[in-house]
Formats: sequence, C-alpha cells, structure tokens
Amino acid sequence: MGAARAPWFVEAFRASYRAVYPHRDLQAARREVAHLCGRGLSGRVLDAGCGFGRHAIAMAEQGLDPWGLDLSEELLAEAPGEEGGERLVGRLLRGDLRRLPCAHDAFDGMTLLFSSFGYFSDDENWQVLEEAARVLRPGGLLFLDLMNPQLVRGTLVPHSERHRAGWTITERRSLSSDGRRVRKQVRLRDAEGLERSWREDVRLYGTEELLELAEAAGLELVGVEGDYLGGIFDAQAERQIVCLRSGRYTDRDRAAPTIIQ
Repeated sequence: MGAARAPWFVEAFRASYRAVYPHRDLQAARREVAHLCGRGLSGRVLDAGCGFGRHAIAMAEQGLDPWGLDLSEELLAEAPGEEGGERLVGRLLRGDLRRLPCAHDAFDGMTLLFSSFGYFSDDENWQVLEEAARVLRPGGLLFLDLMNPQLVRGTLVPHSERHRAGWTITERRSLSSDGRRVRKQVRLRDAEGLERSWREDVRLYGTEELLELAEAAGLELVGVEGDYLGGIFDAQAERQIVCLRSGRYTDRDRAAPTIIQ
C-alpha cells in the first residue's frame, strides 16, 4: 500500500502557493489591518494562519504586539525576508489551528484572515473557535475574514487559466453536492514545463450558522461587515468580515462599543 496522502491544507500551502494570489501582498495587508484596528483590534495579537507574515508585519507597523502562527514551514521561512519581516524574528510559531501552542488568556486579539477558517469538518472548525476563545483574554476580539457563501454560489467560475511572472495557473472550481464547501483544483506550470498541483476545500458558513458554532465555543457576535471599507454585508458583499468577542466579560469590556451595522 502507498503512503497516505497529506491533508490538502498541508499540500497546498507551499512557497509556490503565493503565485496564485499575487494581490494578497503587504500593501493590501496594511489597508486591512488599519481597518481592523479601527474596529478594536489592539494589544497583543495572534495572527493565526499567518502564511508569510504580511498581516503580522502590518500589525507591528500599527504599534500592535503581533505573533504569527502557521502550519506551513515553507511560508513561515519566507517571513523574515519580507519588507519589515525583521519585526517578526522570534515571533513566529508553527502549529495547528485546532491545538494552538499558546497559554490561556495570552492575547488581546486574534485574526484568521483571507479565508483561513473552514478548512476542517464542522466539529474541527468548532475546535478552532474554541481554541481562539481559550487563548483570548476576557473580552478579547477575534476577526474572521471569510468568503460570502451567497456570492460564491452565485458567481462561481468553473474554469480559468491565467499567466503571470512565468507561471501558467489553471484553476477548476466546484461546490459540494450540498453547496456547503467550495473546492478548487490548482495547477501551476513554469516556463520549463515543471508542474505542481493541489486542491483546496473550504467550508462556506453563513453568519447564522457560524454564530451557532461561535456561541458553543464561548464567543459572541459583535458585528459583520461586507468589506474592508465598512460596507454592509449582504448577498453581493465582497467578503464576510466577522468580529467575535470572548464571552468572559469584565464591566469595561461589556461597555465597549460594537460595530453592528
């Protein structure tokens, strides 16, 4: 019998993964982090699923105390070489979102950005939220940047091919039979014809469905926005940016303003 194939989220997130999403760069991260800071992100923050550290770098530039965590050794290894990456030396952890290598109440805030939530089964996705609640201080904020299920289901492009910086990038997209997961087959081919391929498989959560998981994990909904400009979340919204708060309150935390539209 052959060796068992690694989970998709292990195979996908290699260094070449970045060729598929060139617009997800430090400049975009700076805009996104500035918006989240305006929504209450502050203090010591865990950027979970940090990849090559672009959001954590932007957090450091904003005066936060960021720590990054990812499962991909290849992407973590690239972080120190990024612009501003020296700020992250000694601040990057390798670990699984379902079992964070962090103490209770260690962070004032936590982020899971660019669709970094929904990789697992519903039970395991709940574990991710439960771990977030565990490592957040009372009243700490968790920000999720998710796909908008209605938009994805209504605008899915089954096949595309594009070329950039010597790469040919072919993507085939589909939905699971129940419409709850979006799946993508990606193939990268360089100028010499060498190829690498992987799949992506992410659970789509509507806000109400996500809220059920969050409440069971000890988190409550603060608000939802449709983009990083503060837009309304509706069927046409570009993203689903969710703010959750640790359910263990102090009087000061209970009095804090919310971002509910």
